[in-house]
Amino acid sequence: MYSMTGYGRGEYKAGGVELTVEIKTVNNRYLDASVKCPRIFNAYEEEVRSAVRKKLTRGHADVFISLSDKRERQKTLTLDENAAKAYVASAEKLLSLFPDLANDLSVTGVMRLPDVIKQDDIAAADEEIIAALNCALSQALDNLNAMRLKEGAKLEEDMLSRMSAIETLVNKIETRAPLVAENYRQKLKAKMEKLLGGAEVDESRLLTEVAVFSDKSNIDEELTRLHSHISQFREICKEQLVGRKLDFLVQEFNRETNTVCSKSNDLEVTRLGLALKNEIEKIREQVQNVE
Repeated sequence: MYSMTGYGRGEYKAGGVELTVEIKTVNNRYLDASVKCPRIFNAYEEEVRSAVRKKLTRGHADVFISLSDKRERQKTLTLDENAAKAYVASAEKLLSLFPDLANDLSVTGVMRLPDVIKQDDIAAADEEIIAALNCALSQALDNLNAMRLKEGAKLEEDMLSRMSAIETLVNKIETRAPLVAENYRQKLKAKMEKLLGGAEVDESRLLTEVAVFSDKSNIDEELTRLHSHISQFREICKEQLVGRKLDFLVQEFNRETNTVCSKSNDLEVTRLGLALKNEIEKIREQVQNVE
């Protein structure tokens, strides 16, 4: 079982290249990856997302990539001719307007103007840097999943503990349920005797009323399904990717518990049903963290 929340870091340091990949994940219904990286990796963002999709199925992942390239390499410079021409033309026009100004325009001066000379950083994304990216990314994803698996084990332990509490409550309701009809019969008989002023109570009529009540308040099917859900929950927890299955199953737990509470005409069964809903809600909150 994997938690959707985790952190992983990967590093590559060799030959003057220092590259770090950090990945943080949080809960999300579907898989969504955001990549923040230096400009030289813009063309590789989809490859990074593809690598993330191979390791994750749900959650929001933020991928942070940082690079320090200290290798000694020949710089690649690009001249923007249009920008240079525009600067020179503007200087000549300015000189025609103000002929007394000193003309200190030089080639070196033009080269220093913004956007005239550009360093081609994209060319720096060579095979060595891409290999470094793949290495650090793979390491970060492995570390992320190791942490998510560890957190998932804690979530599993907590949910199974609460499932045991749910089973105990269901068993108590199951023990109490057969007594509800008898308690109703006794209360109804006492009420009828009081209303009749001590006259003999019609037993057949009393039994009919109790039978109708028993049929309306019968929760045997709901309890059977709750026991089945408990068993299924424990089996599903043995798998790795369980989030969607458990989310659906928790909805079924809630549905059956709501029916038990709505049919209940007994204070104790209602109390146990509300306690059951409380435990189910706690599990539902944990399931939202599971991939």
